[in-house]
Amino acid sequence: MAKELWKGNEALAEAALRAGAEAYFGYPITPQTELLEHMSRRMPKLGLTFLQAESELASINMVYGAATVGARAMTSSSSPGISLMQEGLSYIAASEVPAVVVDIMRGGPGLGNIQPSQGDYFQMVKTAGHGDYHAIVLAPSTIQEAIDLIYDSFELAFKYRTIVTILADGSLGQMMEPVEMPEFKEWPEERPGWALTGAKGREPHTISSLYLGAENLEKLNLRLQKKLAEIKANEVRYETLMTDDAEFLIVAFGTVGRIAQSAVRQARENGVKVGLFRPITLWPFAEEELMAMTRRVRGVLVAEMNAGQMFEDVKAIAQGRIPVQFTGRMGGTIPLPDDILPALDTLIDSVRSRNGNKPEPTRAREVSA
Repeated sequence: MAKELWKGNEALAEAALRAGAEAYFGYPITPQTELLEHMSRRMPKLGLTFLQAESELASINMVYGAATVGARAMTSSSSPGISLMQEGLSYIAASEVPAVVVDIMRGGPGLGNIQPSQGDYFQMVKTAGHGDYHAIVLAPSTIQEAIDLIYDSFELAFKYRTIVTILADGSLGQMMEPVEMPEFKEWPEERPGWALTGAKGREPHTISSLYLGAENLEKLNLRLQKKLAEIKANEVRYETLMTDDAEFLIVAFGTVGRIAQSAVRQARENGVKVGLFRPITLWPFAEEELMAMTRRVRGVLVAEMNAGQMFEDVKAIAQGRIPVQFTGRMGGTIPLPDDILPALDTLIDSVRSRNGNKPEPTRAREVSA
């Protein structure tokens, strides 16, 4: 299949259509607006439902409504807009209906700026709303991977009747790369049995996020936890680079995971045995796989475009067995290998000091003699 040049936001939109999206509700916000614009051009021509809502709050509740009738519904936004959707996301989770959400992250907090960031890790990975639940959170590092992940998203959403989030930053939404666009998926015409299709010919039923009484709400929560355990057992995705003989490990996701590949290769050229662990599912996180690696390496460096959000999870997984350090940039500044390599040197010196050895000159940036 021939490759085509696509912008990230538009590629996500087109791939979602080819994955089977039937209804899109959203509100423009930089740096994801091109996704909405692509939907506005394409969906009416395909006989599908597009609506620019009056706000992000309205759009997520429109997604909720469409999802209850079994439609393959989605929305997209950027960080402040996603913040406004938190209550609706919680309703969707409690109602156990499928939905796809794309979050193209920008700098924050507050209104922030339109530069790329990874500051939404907490709000999307930890719950994305109140209550005890998780969405499936997928973090692509290239436009091709973003296409592949959103192409799977509706199947995952319907398989588990849950929210699936594509979590990417503004640089991925705005850049252009050659990609292979998939074919259109074939979906069955009949709606799933739980959908609200009218009561004629069957017993009437309802979909609700309201469970009055502690006992009833606890039953819902126990059912959700059982589902989450099934997702954790079956849907973990991650990628590694040069980890077989690694003494040190860099952990990074999304765009920073992509940048960290260059840092790993440069450090390897200078004699440092370092590898990369890139989680693709931020939830469920590849906890067991990363834990196994922390038992083999001497230290871990977490690199992010925030103040250290995934860093907290990696520290918990390492359980204090080895040093875990952090490097990051905030406010829309993208970390480069020149930011990561000095932090790797600091980690190496820390490990040597901890072992009682006098720290040697930094190695990750210096060519071996």
